[in-house]
Amino acid sequence: MLPPSVPLLETLQITLTSTGVAELAFNRPARYNALSPLAYKDWLTAIQWAAGCESVKVVVLTGRGKYYTSGKELQEPDHSAAGKENVEKARLVTKTLVDELIKFPKLLIAGVNGKLSCIILDLINVVIYIGPAYGFGVTTLALCDVVYTTPEATFTTPFMKLAFCAEGCSSILFPRIMGVSRANEMYKLMGRTFTAQELVDCKFISRIFPLEGFQERVLSLAENAAKFSVEAVAVTKKLIRDIDRQILLEVNENEMRELAERTKSKESQNAVMEMVENAKQKRAAKLAEH
Repeated sequence: MLPPSVPLLETLQITLTSTGVAELAFNRPARYNALSPLAYKDWLTAIQWAAGCESVKVVVLTGRGKYYTSGKELQEPDHSAAGKENVEKARLVTKTLVDELIKFPKLLIAGVNGKLSCIILDLINVVIYIGPAYGFGVTTLALCDVVYTTPEATFTTPFMKLAFCAEGCSSILFPRIMGVSRANEMYKLMGRTFTAQELVDCKFISRIFPLEGFQERVLSLAENAAKFSVEAVAVTKKLIRDIDRQILLEVNENEMRELAERTKSKESQNAVMEMVENAKQKRAAKLAEH
């Protein structure tokens, strides 16, 4: 049998071992693995490939460099007809990606090797419009089967700061996993940053491993899991997920619809503009120092 063809992607690196472990690594370290429109497309391509490739038994999501992912990369809005069409296409990609994660049939492990979901601004084309996926790196962890992280990792979903709403099925999964009060503190009311230990304590994360050797430890666990029966894993995951699958698909659709409206609102536009202006001032001050 010929070895499977592994997609070559610009923003995400795929490595497939002979034992069936596929590592999907966000690969924009210079941009803290920020999620650009292309990054969403690459992620979707990688997940669909992994789901359909018979040689893949276990998937590990991780990031190259110091960040797992720094969240949505902000870009300057384009109000032309073509620009609006691109925004709708981006929304569809994001919705489809969440749907694919909900339906993913194999063991999906997240290895969070650093910080998540700080704000990355493209200050060449400064943004006053944000697409529908801010905080995506954190919210999609709830769709993974197992999450490992390092002691230094932090987790933020500042939806309220940008007048957004929940996404990635977090409106149902966050309260279910970590409890209503913690979930509200994370995204509905406070938008505060959580430490790795706090998320272990509320059962959002499985275990914490030291940063040194973290990738090797996670991949070793994935290799052990790859020895199990693929069919047994698939059947068991199906039994676990089938109870909620249709509900999660509906929640995703509802969240995406509401988020599309929120990002068009004046208060959201103003919040984003304020953030962009602050970032521009900080960058100008930093450049002046040199």
